[in-house]
Amino acid sequence: MKNKPDDRTDNANKIQRNISNTIENFHLTEEAIEETDDGKIKKTLEEKNDRRQEAINGMKSEMRDESIDKKNGYR
Repeated sequence: MKNKPDDRTDNANKIQRNISNTIENFHLTEEAIEETDDGKIKKTLEEKNDRRQEAINGMKSEMRDESIDKKNGYR
């Protein structure tokens, strides 16, 4: 059985789509935080957004790596 070759040509697009979706969810959660008066829910939502911010930073770093690899021909 042959392994499929590693096709990374669309990784940057997938990462960008994930970044965009995460940013959208971040903003929607920010709106929900503003609208709620429940301190427990507010804290939970803020924690989720903290994790989203970390994920966004990680994805941006991964995007930079993919750009460098693409420039170098995925060597």
